[in-house]
Amino acid sequence: MNMITVPPRPALLATSEQDMLIDGKRVPALSGKRFETRNPATGDLLATVAQGAAEDVDRAVRSARAAFEGPWRRMKPVERQRIMLRLADLVEENYEELAMLDTLDLGAPYARTIMGKARAGALLRYYAGQATLITGDTIDNSAPGDVLSHSLKEPIGVVAAINPWNGPIGMSVWKAGPVLAAGCTLVMKPAEQTPLSALRFGELCLEAGVPPGVVNILTGMGDAGAALSAHPDVDKVAFTGSTGVGEKILRAAASTMKRVTVELGGKSPNIVFADADLDKAVPAAAMAVFANSGQICSAGTRLFVQSTIHDEFMERLAAFTRTIRVGDPLHPDTQIGPVVSAPQMEKILGFIDSANAEGATPLAGGNRLTGVGYDGGYFIEPTIFSHVTDDMTIAREEIFGPVLAAFTFDTVEEMLLRANATEFGLASGVWTRDLATAHRMSRGLRAGSVWVNCYQMLDPGVPFGGYKMSGFGRESGPHHIEDYLETKSVWIKLD
Repeated sequence: MNMITVPPRPALLATSEQDMLIDGKRVPALSGKRFETRNPATGDLLATVAQGAAEDVDRAVRSARAAFEGPWRRMKPVERQRIMLRLADLVEENYEELAMLDTLDLGAPYARTIMGKARAGALLRYYAGQATLITGDTIDNSAPGDVLSHSLKEPIGVVAAINPWNGPIGMSVWKAGPVLAAGCTLVMKPAEQTPLSALRFGELCLEAGVPPGVVNILTGMGDAGAALSAHPDVDKVAFTGSTGVGEKILRAAASTMKRVTVELGGKSPNIVFADADLDKAVPAAAMAVFANSGQICSAGTRLFVQSTIHDEFMERLAAFTRTIRVGDPLHPDTQIGPVVSAPQMEKILGFIDSANAEGATPLAGGNRLTGVGYDGGYFIEPTIFSHVTDDMTIAREEIFGPVLAAFTFDTVEEMLLRANATEFGLASGVWTRDLATAHRMSRGLRAGSVWVNCYQMLDPGVPFGGYKMSGFGRESGPHHIEDYLETKSVWIKLD
């Protein structure tokens, strides 16, 4: 029996108009403009949200700058740590509401969004620990005379976090953690499709004791993100999203030489060797791409199966895929909900059309779901294509939907060449019982993460990020906080 209990409608939505959070207060956009956020499962209006623009970016950045120049950056590390630990408790205590907001805003099943509770708390506690571990070095130098030298680590300043829509509350926590630990301040711009849980997270920051202005939540469209990226008083941009938008952010940031880290798109290979445990590899290969309706940057969208087991594997994979429950995100047994919006749905259906036109073989799915239970929503069947060639559109471009492209291969050498023949390099999977094969593949794959006999494993202590057009910089791990710190060298002549 499924023990998940869906909570009531979040208290946040008792107010149909949602304003930004700047300097500790909810405020409308200076223009008075608002935009709608709707439930992708039903099309129902959830709220109208303040549509921030350049003038709102200015006041949010001013707030963050004032807070940075105030006592926050000089607060003792243990005091910041205490606030962050309180925030971790509050996020966990209120996670049912946060998960429900994401389910309503994104369309992800509540059974999935609630699973983020443990990770959110663990991330905040991990970064709280990092707050007390920031150290410089005493450096022996070769300068003439009696000269001491040492380095200091100082917070970089005002950080702009520009978040994607595919994991709203998880991304809010992931972006805020190192900012708070380092003593920086934050202007967070959630995606316009999913702004609600970020606003609630901002309120929880205040409740935890984060001073006003340290965390600001700026809602708006792409122009607000562009203004934030180019703002001369922003010291660093942390962006997660598409490669195309990432390129624009880099260009916008170049004029002020601000530091930038970007985690971008992917076209990740998931590779199954003939000796793999198929009972584990089949469901994992399906959910590596279909989880969250395929809306995960590291999804294993390119499935390579060794030729000697290809037919058996694909038959079992298609059978498993047909058992996946697609439907109402609030039903506890639903595994896959709708995609986030009508434009996203049309984009995905366009990729499916191109696969059919280019000669790929459909094995499962391939259609929009309509009728009872699906009316008004953006539901697409989990879709598999086999006999895909490396030059097909679905083999090369990031789809960001529940569409899997399957290939055959014969040797390790061939596989490494084909797996790496992409502009992306975010993640990869390898399924084998042979230790030598596992090591050869892990060393040869040009990707930021290699999962062997598993997929989508994440931990606060393990770095995550991409190679090539999948971006640069790493989130999580002991060095993540370095991206939010400046290194200052100090020389003291004693004679």
